[in-house]
Amino acid sequence: MSRLDAQTLLSTSKPRVVVVGAGAFGGWTALHLQQLGAHVTLVDAWGPGNTRSSSGGETRVIRAIYGPDRIYVEMVKRAYELWGQIGATLTEPIYVETGALWMLRGDDDGYVRSAVPILHDLGFAVEHLPIADAARRFPQINFHGVKSVWFEPRAGALSARRACGVVRDTFVKGGGTYRTEAVKAEELIKSGEADVYVFACGPWLGKHFPDVIGERVLPSRQEVYYFGTPRGSDRFAAGHFPIWIDFGERIVYGIPDVNGRGFKVADDTRGEVIDPTSVNRTPSEEGIARARHLLAERFPELAKAPLIAAEVCQYENSPDGNLIVDRHPHANNVWLLGGGSGHGFKLSPAVGEIAAKAIVEGRDVPPTFRLDRLHDTKHRETQFERKQG
Repeated sequence: MSRLDAQTLLSTSKPRVVVVGAGAFGGWTALHLQQLGAHVTLVDAWGPGNTRSSSGGETRVIRAIYGPDRIYVEMVKRAYELWGQIGATLTEPIYVETGALWMLRGDDDGYVRSAVPILHDLGFAVEHLPIADAARRFPQINFHGVKSVWFEPRAGALSARRACGVVRDTFVKGGGTYRTEAVKAEELIKSGEADVYVFACGPWLGKHFPDVIGERVLPSRQEVYYFGTPRGSDRFAAGHFPIWIDFGERIVYGIPDVNGRGFKVADDTRGEVIDPTSVNRTPSEEGIARARHLLAERFPELAKAPLIAAEVCQYENSPDGNLIVDRHPHANNVWLLGGGSGHGFKLSPAVGEIAAKAIVEGRDVPPTFRLDRLHDTKHRETQFERKQG
């Protein structure tokens, strides 16, 4: 792999950059690079938000509770600004505000409680609701077994697949080049097509860079279900019902009915490792049964709701659940973005901005996102300590 001195790039009036991957991370990085004056080509094997990608599917959660991790709350705040800017150009919204209800089954609500000072400092409201008050406010929910309830008013759902297309289209309208093409990292870098190469290829990142990433970022099978809501009722629709997180032995979350898609239920527990290219994406009977059990327990009106749609997607998990934004250790002109770990979509406008400014302006990347940490086996993610949605 060739090397490119950072100062050489900074002195280039219009550096040529190829971004591989038109999902959330790649699309936003390409757009920010273009806005910083680079000549950018965006490439994807199947297109922005395709079904095989980590950015596919109907919806993603955006919320600000991140335990004690201030950097992520800061990124959520910036992401809201950037999602709002691109959303203002559209006639059909890509974000719907619902609020987010956290239902914790255990006695320890420290994950949420530790976020409160950070949220207040950055302008996010959060409410601690007595169980009785929560039950009156959300009568659709059976709070049996819940010990603590918190509510984020500013949280909602992003239209995932559509948002990826919107970002790509905005990039192209601004003069960027997009092409659908499958590439191999080594061949592309050796081609000399660009001064800088950015690989934001989600669950395929380890295959492209087995030496640096390899099995340190693994795609896991994640099933998502959509259940039909009662006829003639909007009780479980966005605007009348919040995003919810049932935080217990397993972490299950969901999104109210958005645009008639259905009541979304997803298990955050990491599934088996898969090949995202060839995996059979038929939902499992075991997973459906588990989702139905949760519905019957927590949302009694939906106990017998029909399953009207399902998706089999994937997380791309880093060992500690943190994102990856860093230069390749052996090639100064190659950048790697990934490790979304089930929570990156909401952050993607801020991720792209961080990456673009690091590449074009030489800005520092937060140490939390650097590659060298992946070799420290002491830091391993525990389930949902940091991530979801």
